[in-house]
Amino acid sequence: MNVLLCPLSDGGFLYPVIAAGRELARRGHAVTALGHARVAPVLAEAGLSFAAVEEFGERTGFSAARWGRTGMEQYRATLRAAIQVRADVLVTSVLCHGALVAAEVLDIPVVVVGLSIHLWDYQAGGEGEPLGETRRVRTLDTVGHHTALREQAGLPPRPCRQPHNPLLGTALLLRGSPALEYPDAVLPDRVHHVGPLAWEPAAGPGELEELSARLDRSAKPIVYVHLGRYFEGLNLWPLLNAAFTGGPFLGVVERGRSRDPRPAPGTDMLLVHKPWMGPLLDRAGLVLTSATSAPVLAALRQGLPLAVSPNGAEQALLAAACLRAGVAVRVPATVSRDPAAVLRRAWRSPGLRARARDLGRELAAEDSAARAAAVVEQAMSGVAAAASPALRKG
Repeated sequence: MNVLLCPLSDGGFLYPVIAAGRELARRGHAVTALGHARVAPVLAEAGLSFAAVEEFGERTGFSAARWGRTGMEQYRATLRAAIQVRADVLVTSVLCHGALVAAEVLDIPVVVVGLSIHLWDYQAGGEGEPLGETRRVRTLDTVGHHTALREQAGLPPRPCRQPHNPLLGTALLLRGSPALEYPDAVLPDRVHHVGPLAWEPAAGPGELEELSARLDRSAKPIVYVHLGRYFEGLNLWPLLNAAFTGGPFLGVVERGRSRDPRPAPGTDMLLVHKPWMGPLLDRAGLVLTSATSAPVLAALRQGLPLAVSPNGAEQALLAAACLRAGVAVRVPATVSRDPAAVLRRAWRSPGLRARARDLGRELAAEDSAARAAAVVEQAMSGVAAAASPALRKG
């Protein structure tokens, strides 16, 4: 089977697809990844064949920040790459509408690697969810984006292969746990929980030694901080400055997605910009995040409790899920309350830490790459079965 991986090129979307792609390659499938030229070294480290979107005449289309504006570029690059590698199946990211439309044009299955929770309407249940209206609005908005892109691509206004929600593709893989979904909610049939799909690049030579030396200069316990995009919400740097000035903790802040880092003079913060989290989480005892999937899942796999301060996109849904599961505390985005006190309570809570360890063990126990690869193979075999008269008779 020829598999084309066509995820967004941002690490939080790219790395889980790489995890699934590596398992598919181990099973003997021919796997090629499509992405921006800048991620070529990452794919080389992962041991997967790579095709740059620039080779297909496009320069945009696979950035999470531009997902709603560059669908045609993504569609054209995916279509050309899929034809070139004779793809039997596409594996893409949530919000990659261009890949969904390319799969429809080519009439091949497409498996979507989602986030840690379901973003769109449930099939049933969930009526009491406080953020249910947000979920419904997101469903209408994203289906509208997909419909508009189909029209741009010249497709007739007809139902896609999966008419009731084309955003799910042939199958949608969730990287979290059923414990994170709203109680009694029923997911659509094509949605599968497969676990975290954990993979990340290794630290470079000498990086860990240099980092350890910097961390060892402080005797304070470490809180790892990983912020998502602001989405026009509150800038969380005032919160961080208040939490890590004269307090009990050292904040190690991943600044990769913070558009304008503003640490105040004299704060107990170390700013880093790394394509990996694992070695930093090894040193941390608590994770402060705006509640995006990558840091939440990485923290839980390490058994670390969370402090969440959501801002936009899926952050509010995932933060609420973590609070329901009892693995997180809420940190107000303003500094009207003492954020360091909230972090202290979270750090000292044995119940919070125990629940994080329990959920983390559940996530870590799953062979998520194998489960994801099995769904991809099932998607392809389903098409083959439908196409083969002999198989249909069986």
